[in-house]
Amino acid sequence: MMKHLFLNRHAKSDWGDSQMNDFDRPLNKRGMHDAPMMGKRLAERDHEIDLIISSPAKRAITTAKLMAQELGYAVDDIQEEPKIYEAHVRELLIIVNGLDNGYNSVIMYGHNPGFTDLADYLTGAGILNLPTCGICKITFDFDDWAEVSAHTGKMEYMDFPKREVVK
Repeated sequence: MMKHLFLNRHAKSDWGDSQMNDFDRPLNKRGMHDAPMMGKRLAERDHEIDLIISSPAKRAITTAKLMAQELGYAVDDIQEEPKIYEAHVRELLIIVNGLDNGYNSVIMYGHNPGFTDLADYLTGAGILNLPTCGICKITFDFDDWAEVSAHTGKMEYMDFPKREVVK
């Protein structure tokens, strides 16, 4: 069975309070609109999701919850992974490699630059930027998350609020 990894960057966040801790920044109005919209788009074009895992940063977990509702995924089943916050490729790859093989279709919610860099590392597709609330679907032709490494994945598509789906 193939593995499917969806890298989903958090929706647009609010920068209005310069004193606010980065971890606690909420979504702004556009982010609150885009997350459910992207959840609907994902639900319309893709199969069932086995696991949602998210950075616990407010903007990421809020995006995950808003999209999960549109996907019919129980919000209480979202797993928070603190290591996603501020992670780079190496740390993110360790998380992916450690996923339970009982899950075939996983969405991870997190942050740039790590998510853009991981998408490019896994696919070699020349991905320069995963925009806010952007989703990159990567498919792997094997059934063991531990095998995920450089250029082992195929980018199926990238989608984000301001653009039609890119194949």
